[in-house]
Amino acid sequence: MGIGHYGVSFALKAVDKNISLGLLFVAAQFVDILWLIFVLLGIERVHIVPGVTAANPFDFVFYPFTHSLVASFFWAGAVYMIFRLIPVKPASRQSQVALVLGAAVLSHFFLDLIVHRPDLPLASGDSYKIGLGLWNSVLASSLLEGLLLLGGLWVYLDKTKSLTVMGKYGMSIFAVCLLVANLSVYREDVLNFFLPLPLTPENFASFTLGYHFLFVGIAFWLDQKRG
Repeated sequence: MGIGHYGVSFALKAVDKNISLGLLFVAAQFVDILWLIFVLLGIERVHIVPGVTAANPFDFVFYPFTHSLVASFFWAGAVYMIFRLIPVKPASRQSQVALVLGAAVLSHFFLDLIVHRPDLPLASGDSYKIGLGLWNSVLASSLLEGLLLLGGLWVYLDKTKSLTVMGKYGMSIFAVCLLVANLSVYREDVLNFFLPLPLTPENFASFTLGYHFLFVGIAFWLDQKRG
């Protein structure tokens, strides 16, 4: 799943409005960010296989260290523990901040479970893999992603108030841009615009990693325009 994860980030902002939306964007996509780095390092593998699902050409061959169920709980727990140690003011928010960010990390696996074909391992080296396969339908998977993003955005806009003109319209414009970017998963002509180099696992990983951090920066900046 892609932009649907950002819907979780928007929605969790309502739980603790003092957590930066940019940080929530990182948390919701934390395992994907790790996965892209691991692909570039050769630790995990993805193949480009057009037609492997109707929605995208990515065959996730080996990624137990980031996308297995056990790994997901490990990374969520690690993020929780890190933010239990980082000082937060007031101190009474310490546990809540850590819990919200840990939940954002863990949510990634369960959203992926809906769209992935059975390629999500339960543990490292586990031959048993799960996935409900919604990516086999372009319409259903794209509708789900859009609804998750827009639903989370609605919660975010309802619980925050614009401070500037950019704060009033910026997030909605940003959401439209994310929806357009998500088309790159489904349309080759749009994919070629966002990934101008030949589609290889390494090019895909490097470009997508850059887009992740671009989206994080925009979310952080626009979030400051709302209070």
